[in-house]
Order: sequence, then structure tokens, then C-alpha cells
Amino acid sequence: MKNTVFIHTNDKQILGALVAQYSLRKHAARADAFDVRIITVAEFPFLAEREGQKYLREGKSALWTMNDLQSFTPLRFTVPELMNYRGRAVVMDPDIFALTDIAELLERDMKGAAVFARKMPASHRRPAHYASSVMLLDCARLTHWQVARDFAELFAFRRDYRDWMWLLLEPRGSVAELEEAWNQFDTLDAGTKLLHNTHRRTQPWKTGLAADFTVRDTTLSARAGSLLRRLGGAVGNRPRHGFYQAHPDPRQEAFFFGLLGECLDSGAVTPELVQQEIARGHVRPDAFALVERVRAQAA
Repeated sequence: MKNTVFIHTNDKQILGALVAQYSLRKHAARADAFDVRIITVAEFPFLAEREGQKYLREGKSALWTMNDLQSFTPLRFTVPELMNYRGRAVVMDPDIFALTDIAELLERDMKGAAVFARKMPASHRRPAHYASSVMLLDCARLTHWQVARDFAELFAFRRDYRDWMWLLLEPRGSVAELEEAWNQFDTLDAGTKLLHNTHRRTQPWKTGLAADFTVRDTTLSARAGSLLRRLGGAVGNRPRHGFYQAHPDPRQEAFFFGLLGECLDSGAVTPELVQQEIARGHVRPDAFALVERVRAQAA
């Protein structure tokens, strides 16, 4: 089976997924080296069947809702099944964009590991773990990944969502460390291979829109922000739910809208789709103006 990159998404992030797909193909030295496939939550009805039900997350009860920005995350674990447990695959979030040929990652020596993922250090609140937002998979070694069964275990309170996403349930020694460059969090520099706009509140294509994600308060800054909103009802002139903010690095905004302009020119994304996503509140209303601004700056 041909090596494949899977981008998993829901309707809220479909534009990001299409731009990500374009970026992967743009940098491919050989067009036939790998396939790129976008998978969506609509293809996996077992997710929607759990709407409004309680599941286990960080040792506590949480409510599953398909309306959350990241309702697609369990799809990370569908990939070995989709590959018939054969060959190599990369799975990645829809807010990750390539700056180099991902065949370099797909074709590397995995040295017996089943998964490569970026390792995250321990903190006062978290154990050391892995970021599953980008994973290189040897699918033949992952026959124990059966996503419908594993997802159901969340709701039976036999599996913790956090431990699942952080790869803490994997056999010892089966997960190897992926270099940060292949999952670079909001850092665009000469070494970046995959740029991940992982800080949801500053995703460049959503600036100014009402926040549509569930705040988990898993960092000190997130908890402080939630406390301020609870105490004051608003921060400045922002309502309690808040808004997406401008990315602190203007180059990353320009990078995204430069890619979007290329997508529009090539037909990888149509103007009608962008307008539709603007109307749905998934994309900032000045998206076309930003594409033109980046084009003018590059001229």
C-alpha cells in the first residue's frame, strides 16, 4: 500500500485541511511518492452517536460534543485500520502546514518503533508524554488500534482521553521521539518542516471570530484567563467566551494567506468555498483582502 498522509478534520477546520493538503503536495519532490487524504468526522458515525454523553478525561467526567473545534481528534487512531494495517502513514491535524517534502519523514528508518511523535516534557501538572497531533506510523505494528472499540471505552470510563491522546497507553518502547521540526508549535524559522498553528486562539484564518472551542484550562495562562472571565464576565470589551486573537508572529499570518492565495490560483480551493466558510463563521471575513495584501507584498 502506498505511503499516505492523513489530515483529520471537521467542518470547522476544512479550509485549514485543504491548505495543508496543498502544502504537502507543493513540496513533494515526487508526485507519486505518497498520497494525501483528508478524513472528516462525517465519515465516522460512531463519533456523532455519542453526542451529549459523558466520557473520561483527565480523571474526570466531560461532555462529548461534535460542535467542539477539535471533535476530530479520535480520528488520529483510525489510520492503521484505513491502511489495512499495512505500510507507512503520517497523520496530522488540519492546522499544520508543510515547508518541506514529507517523504523524508515517511521513508525514514523507524528502527523497530511503531510510532514517532514529538515528546513533551513533564511539568507540575502533566507527566512526560507525546503530542499525537503529528504521528509517523508503522501500521503493521498497530493492530491493537481499533478506534470504534477504543472510543467506546472512553464512555465506559475504562480509557482516559488524555492518556489515549498522549500515547501513554502504548507498549513500552513502541513510541520513539520525533524531532520538533516535524511538529513545530507556532514557530516559523529556517528549521521548521511542519508548522503547527497549535495555539487555537491565534490561528491566523480565524482572527476576530467568536471562539468556538472548549477551554480545558490545562496551562497556567489558560486557567488565569478563565478566572478573569468568571470574575469579571468579560475581559476588556470581550464577552465571556472570547474571540480569536491575531497571531503574535505576523509572518505566520502572511505564510497562511500566501498559501491560500496559491490554493485559489491552482484551484485546490475555490473562491466559493472560502466565501461559504466565511458565511459559516469558520474563516475571518477579510480573508480575500489578506490574500491580496500578501500578493502585493510579494510583487
